[in-house]
Amino acid sequence: MKRLAQLVRYAAVSGVATLTSLTLLGVLVATRTLSPGWANLVATAVGTVPSFELNRRWVWGRSGQPAFATEVLPFLVLSGAGLGLSTVTVVLTGHWASAAALAPATRTLAVQAANLCGFGFVWVAQFFILDRLLFGRGTTAPQDGLARAT
Repeated sequence: MKRLAQLVRYAAVSGVATLTSLTLLGVLVATRTLSPGWANLVATAVGTVPSFELNRRWVWGRSGQPAFATEVLPFLVLSGAGLGLSTVTVVLTGHWASAAALAPATRTLAVQAANLCGFGFVWVAQFFILDRLLFGRGTTAPQDGLARAT
């Protein structure tokens, strides 16, 4: 039951990070402020901040100052893997959408869907890596929900 609760918290954190990233990605692509690739980079960087903090504190119950070499840096590498895969899908989709002369709203939705597909492949593997190698070492998931997140 503890593992199920932890998976639910992990999914909720992913939802927050994804909503943050997709909202910013949509705004940047729809307004043509940045190209899809650069917009994806910015949106992913912004979404990584709440993902790291919420995963570390709420999902895995870690507290105190994060260790750069053993927590922050590996988390950034994992996020970079998702970013790399999603950027390839976003750039290819952006080029396709432009060549197909899709309407701006359709182009934006296509780019957002590509982002989700890219990160979707990384999501399951990331849970096990975070649990076994990063935040789960010698810890147990919090029992009292959001109380540990603060």
